[in-house]
Amino acid sequence: MPRNISFSLTTEQIKNRTKTVTRRAGWEKLRIGEILNGCVKCMGLRPGEKIERLCKIKVVSVRREKLRAIVDDLSYGIQETTLEGFPPGHAKHFPSVFVEMFCNSHGGITPDSTITRIEFEYVD
Repeated sequence: MPRNISFSLTTEQIKNRTKTVTRRAGWEKLRIGEILNGCVKCMGLRPGEKIERLCKIKVVSVRREKLRAIVDDLSYGIQETTLEGFPPGHAKHFPSVFVEMFCNSHGGITPDSTITRIEFEYVD
């Protein structure tokens, strides 16, 4: 059975399939080819709440990098925030805003933290 992966902060991007990259704290053992269940929320469910599955995804690339890589190289950062589902015109399209959001939503993560960059495709 595939593992679940939460997209609580980017549920709409998953629903409209504009997101093909995600960054995670942890997930070091993830491998190319793995199938995952994309969910709204996987942990911290209240009694009676159920996991809401959104889609199945297949990992096509996985690597570790400093979160700040998208700020240090602006052209890379702009490309990556687009792949994260934040197109030009969206406030989180700016790499510095994206990094701030990521750090605020992941306790203990700083721009200097090494995170896992996961690229995926949707499985129908």
